[in-house]
Amino acid sequence: MAASSTSSIQKSFKYDVYLSFRGEDTRKNFVDHLYHALQQQGIHVFKDDVKLARGIAIGDQLVESIEDSKIFIIIFTKNYASSSWCLNELVKIMECNKMNEHTVYPVYYGVEPTEVRKQSGAVGDAFNKLKNKEDAGKWREALKEAADLAGWELNNTFDGHEAKFIKKIVEEISIELRAGSDSTNLTGVENLVGMEARIQDLEFHLELGVDDVRMIGIWGMGGAGKTTLARALFDRISIQFEGKSFVEDVGQVSKPSLSGLKLLQMHVLSDVLDDKGITIADIKEGKYMMRNLLHGKKLLIVLDGVDDIEQLEALAGTPEWFGAGSRIIITTRDKQVLLAHRVSYIHGVSLLSDAEALYLFSKYAFGRETPIQGYTDISLEVLRYADGLPIAIKVLGSFLNGKGEVEWMDALERLKQIPLKETLEKLEISYISLEEDYKEIFLDVACFMNGWDKDYAIGILESCGFHARNGLRVLEQTSLITMSNQSLSMHDQIQEMGKNIVRRSHPVEPNKHSRLWIEEEIGEILANDLGTEATYSIIVDSPVKLSSVIVTHSFRSMKNLRILHMASELDDDYDYDYEVKIDQAHQNFPNALRVLSWVGYPHYYLPETFQATNLVRLNLSYSRIVQLWEGEERKVLYNLRFLDLSFSRLTSIDLELTPNLERLDLEGCDDLVQLYTPIGCLQKLRYLNLNGCSRINTILFIKRLVSIEVLCLTRLFLEKFPDIIPENYNNRLIEFQFRYNDIEELPSSIENLQKLVYLDLHSCRKLRSLPKSICGLRHLRSLKLYGCIIEELPEDIGRLESLEKLNLSFTRIKHLPDSICMLKHLKNLNLSSCWNLEKLPEDLGQLECLQDLILSECTQVRDIPDSICMLKHLKSLNLSNCILLAKLPEGLGCLDLEVLNVKGTGIKHLPRSIYLLKDLKIYGPTLGLRSRGSASTSQTLEPSSISKQKLDDR
Repeated sequence: MAASSTSSIQKSFKYDVYLSFRGEDTRKNFVDHLYHALQQQGIHVFKDDVKLARGIAIGDQLVESIEDSKIFIIIFTKNYASSSWCLNELVKIMECNKMNEHTVYPVYYGVEPTEVRKQSGAVGDAFNKLKNKEDAGKWREALKEAADLAGWELNNTFDGHEAKFIKKIVEEISIELRAGSDSTNLTGVENLVGMEARIQDLEFHLELGVDDVRMIGIWGMGGAGKTTLARALFDRISIQFEGKSFVEDVGQVSKPSLSGLKLLQMHVLSDVLDDKGITIADIKEGKYMMRNLLHGKKLLIVLDGVDDIEQLEALAGTPEWFGAGSRIIITTRDKQVLLAHRVSYIHGVSLLSDAEALYLFSKYAFGRETPIQGYTDISLEVLRYADGLPIAIKVLGSFLNGKGEVEWMDALERLKQIPLKETLEKLEISYISLEEDYKEIFLDVACFMNGWDKDYAIGILESCGFHARNGLRVLEQTSLITMSNQSLSMHDQIQEMGKNIVRRSHPVEPNKHSRLWIEEEIGEILANDLGTEATYSIIVDSPVKLSSVIVTHSFRSMKNLRILHMASELDDDYDYDYEVKIDQAHQNFPNALRVLSWVGYPHYYLPETFQATNLVRLNLSYSRIVQLWEGEERKVLYNLRFLDLSFSRLTSIDLELTPNLERLDLEGCDDLVQLYTPIGCLQKLRYLNLNGCSRINTILFIKRLVSIEVLCLTRLFLEKFPDIIPENYNNRLIEFQFRYNDIEELPSSIENLQKLVYLDLHSCRKLRSLPKSICGLRHLRSLKLYGCIIEELPEDIGRLESLEKLNLSFTRIKHLPDSICMLKHLKNLNLSSCWNLEKLPEDLGQLECLQDLILSECTQVRDIPDSICMLKHLKSLNLSNCILLAKLPEGLGCLDLEVLNVKGTGIKHLPRSIYLLKDLKIYGPTLGLRSRGSASTSQTLEPSSISKQKLDDR
């Protein structure tokens, strides 16, 4: 809800909450009630009239108390700004807010945020009463910073009812505090319930000791525990395989975009090959790459949530795609999908037994393995309505947790009125208890956002005015959603329940639904101009095939539409499968829109009738748009923060019309010629992507981007390094992508980018050297010089004390300076295809954090220094095709090496100590070793496991 920062090291605070307020305004009413409500929830609160001890300097103790508080609640009232005491307190609070672990929540009691932000109205009158004007500047800045945070307004919440207002504050503070605690974490509980026998049964049918390729299916109803079972099995047996990949929600991920299956193919390839840089052009190429790159590897792949045979054909076409011993596990609700793919075995998931159900329910309802005394009978009665379905048991347990006997009886009466077959309504009990804004968030997730990236979903929800982070935490804690691997997910039955809530009032009149997501219904509504003010959101994943003129004309009646998220169907050239007739008079977008995302937008401009004053996000990627507005029309989009026009036909853009923009993506705008960036605009821009915009007239404006954090200037073919140092030198740049440009040198001013973390100069093929000043980038963690023609590194390269990844592949490096051994945090050193490199530094062993060393194709390297045996964290050593390399250091066996690639080298004998490495996989000649399952000791390119070889086997 409010700005906060986190750290991997959790700080311990003396107080949970610090209350900042003007005593004469609220001490005996609102603050007193809020204080006691927080205390009743077990929240430790600091309030100065209670905690200050006599005889101690007030200022000193307040500073200490502020620093020792996790959360600050600032109650802004009409007279708050008349107190220098309060304002100095506020300054200290905002200083703490910039540090780790603190969070600030402003509360507006009888004033508006804009009055605080601008010191106007009653707040301004109070501020002007101050006699001490020397500190006015820092006070004004602190007030503005606090008012810029999202907070609570009494006048706009529960119609000003203070009791409800306080209840909501306490609830959200409790959620914030619990989020940092492990006390309510039930992750893995379901793995303890009836899972062992099910895993053993599956292991029996997997026959892991047999070297054929097997595909098995796990089939059952939604919520029966298919994913849980697959994950538990995956975690147990994955160590037995050379590569592994767990692909979640295949059905969901493969459908939201035109490239969903392609992304899943890249996911699998990246996982099993341990290469995050893999890219594929289309599904056909993905099948070819999987078939040719995976057939020699023993792999474990789980495809979770498959719902169409096409998905299996793209991700696990035939057993011949995979190496001997591979196992492919598929979970699905549709048995026909498994039969059509001819899997080896189908495992039907059984629901929980009565004993298992009671155990799981007790964990969620009571936090123990059995019900508390007196609740056993009623627990068993409640469980009758869960019918052994794990997800229903978890939801009911979470809902009843902490509730008294009366509430239990009320819940049981509700359940008795619900038919057993109606699982959807069983799950609705938890929904009913939600606050209204959390219900809205839940319905958005159920109808649209299941499977979405978490941060993207939060951005959309926040654009619509919701406190999304707290809302999603509430939904997660009530088992209505899960958030894992940076994505939102929701059980099928719960999702159906949410959709049913939206549709049931008007089951045969979708034009009266608050949310629309079914393409056929949307098509009929738009084609027949049936839109109504009832519709708030339209999000459709499949491309709409309607006439663009009909579509834009039909939005006119949807005056309350806040989200429009759709796509037009494109062919391979990103053109459209229908003729577009531009008719500005008949284009309509509701002025209430906050999010407009239309991939493939078919018109050249936004409609002239569209005011766009509420627009926060605009995505018209892969569209025909050439300018935002036609001709000389100028409409300023004051609220627009995110603009994506990538791969469109944009020719020019006036960025004075978007003064508050934070993210701008113009990648692939080949026709873009003019960027109009007058002085004073783009002051808030944090992300700018101009990749491929090689025709733009100038990029001189970049030095005026005082807030820029990520800058992408790939394929501009620049011959001179751009001036990217802001004019005020308050540089915030963290990531700079500058691939495929024609510069020959970097300026010495590069050292001014003191916050730079990622610098990518990949394929700057004319770059001959690096300035010494680059060694001053103390925060640089990744430096990519792939394909540059540099011949040497600066002698002081060791000063890059934070560097973790250094890619020098395909450079002309002849030697590495000795100081490179001072890079104490370096984890990945890539020297592949450095054909001029003759030797490595003798003190290589000083790179104490090095995990991956890649020397493939270093054809001049003859020796590996003995000091490599000091690299205790080295996991992978790739020496493939180092043709002059004839031996390895004798002490290599003292490492925890997991992968050794000696393919194409001159090595004939491995050091004797290497046989002590239990988990080592060797790629290349077996050198006389007999691999398990192989009767031959001849040369092979397959990895050889020597984990159980005796020394005499050599």
